[in-house]
Order: sequence, then C-alpha cells, then structure tokens
Amino acid sequence: MANEDSSKGDGSKGFDIIKKLISAGVGAAFMTEESVRSYLSELKLPKEALNVLIQGAQKSKDELMDRVGNEIIKIVQKIDYVKEASRFVEEHKFRITAEIDVVKKNVSPKTKHTEPD
Repeated sequence: MANEDSSKGDGSKGFDIIKKLISAGVGAAFMTEESVRSYLSELKLPKEALNVLIQGAQKSKDELMDRVGNEIIKIVQKIDYVKEASRFVEEHKFRITAEIDVVKKNVSPKTKHTEPD
C-alpha cells in the first residue's frame, strides 16, 4: 500500500508540473520574463529547458501582441470619423454657459497737474 501511495503521489506531482507549465504558457502573455522565470523556477527544470520555455513564451507573447495590434488597427481603420462626428452632432444638443465678471482696475494715484487759468 505504501508503494501505491507513492506512485499516486508521483503521478499527481507530474500532473501538477504539466498544469503549471500550461498555466505559465497561457499566462506568459501577461507576465514579464522575470515573473515567468521565477514561476517556473519552482519546478527545478534544467537551465536549457527553462530557457527554451521562456523563449517560447516570449515568442507567443510577441505573436499575441502583433495579432491584437493588427486587429485594433483594422477596427480603427474602418471608422468613418466624419460620419460619426455628424451623427454625434445630430443626436446631441450643445449648451454653453459662461460667467463674465467686470472688475474695476486698481488705479495707482498719479500726481495731478494743474493747468493755468
């Protein structure tokens, strides 16, 4: 029975490693290289394997960012700004309020000149 428990523990440990690798791969797009490295360091993988995983994660992250960027560009290019601005103006009423204060200047005393009569 002790052997059965240890074999189940090894299988569970292997499953945990695979689960951690997959979650690191998926989450790598939102993590820095150092975060991925520290996350995977717990698995005690050889340095070469760790570097391969990090390079793959970086490549996946770059591809994801390129795709997202390209999709955003496509969406922005489809916008007709003149049409949207016209629709906005037609659907909204503009109200402008202003407050104007007239304030007397501070006048410095000048010397008065008297003119002869």
